[in-house]
Amino acid sequence: MEARTPDLSDLHPEGETLPMVFKSFGGKTRFAGRVRTLKVFEDNALVRRVLEEGGEGQVLFVDGGGSLRTALLGGNLARLAWERGWAGVVVHGAVRDVEELKDVPIGILALAATPRKSAKEGKGEVDVPFKVLGARVLPGNFLLADENGLLLLPEPPSGVQSGG
Repeated sequence: MEARTPDLSDLHPEGETLPMVFKSFGGKTRFAGRVRTLKVFEDNALVRRVLEEGGEGQVLFVDGGGSLRTALLGGNLARLAWERGWAGVVVHGAVRDVEELKDVPIGILALAATPRKSAKEGKGEVDVPFKVLGARVLPGNFLLADENGLLLLPEPPSGVQSGG
């Protein structure tokens, strides 16, 4: 990903933007890919299930309701995401194992870190649209993330490929 989100946002005013209220926890601060969506609350069993499917350069965007009480991604799931070919994971919620996450060479964004693990009941919805911070996040969107924020477009801009 060479182009920066401010320049791409100027070229694509139809895109949805999210401010960089997220912290970068992964080994890459810039990444891009098609979006898979997941809506859960304090339960990460579906996060594991989706990451196990394989990413093929995609980005998993998890709407955890903004909860900071439990972590939806930790070191084990981050390594699984990298091994299965995901470009990144965005968590509207919390992560844990911060020291492990920074060594995983994918993008990992979350609101905060917390030591508490999540439930494992498998409750949630996969590949559903949702709103986060006023932006519509749709399955199949193309997400670009860098230090300036996140940009969601219907299609990848010319010259930009999935990955980091």
